[in-house]
Amino acid sequence: MTAGKTASVADGSRPSLNRRKRIGGDGIPEVFVADEQNAVVVDVERWAALAEAILTTEGINGNAELSLLFVDEEEMSTLNEQFMGAPGPTDVLAFPIDATDVEVLSVPALSRSGPDRAPIDRGDLPLLLGDVVICPVVAERQFADHAGTLDDELALLIVHGLLHVLGHDHTEQADTERMRNRERELLEAHHWGGPAPAAFRQEQA
Repeated sequence: MTAGKTASVADGSRPSLNRRKRIGGDGIPEVFVADEQNAVVVDVERWAALAEAILTTEGINGNAELSLLFVDEEEMSTLNEQFMGAPGPTDVLAFPIDATDVEVLSVPALSRSGPDRAPIDRGDLPLLLGDVVICPVVAERQFADHAGTLDDELALLIVHGLLHVLGHDHTEQADTERMRNRERELLEAHHWGGPAPAAFRQEQA
């Protein structure tokens, strides 16, 4: 995989795998999908459903929100350079929002009370998870030497980005193996509905 990078949206802090799962009030996890490119056909409803299933399986409950964005090479290049300091487009970037960021960004603007406004219950605020940004053109270019099909490549990038948002990383070999194992388990459960195809790889050939 050419990337699988994670950028913080605030102070450089990163989610922790052992952090207690938070609940964002009543409701169910929701994924907002935007297809901002036209080079590759993207089934936004299908990928939103996959992302929502992953969030539920990973223990995200309540009124949680995540954005899944499909962008062109130019936009991905801009994001990659701005947040990762690397030139050119990459396949996926993840922007997790930390718990502290959620409180700082979400509460002050909503917490003012007046004669006709009850105090805001923090439990009613949505749990903002972050953004996963994918470049379908890069996915199309690399799938033959990677996941095997474009469909499987996009599914892998979505799962990979989501796991980054939820706190996984691959800076150490043990973390890499743990993350890859979880990717495969989630894809088998929610994408293939069975064992991974023989051609599927999680590393570039």
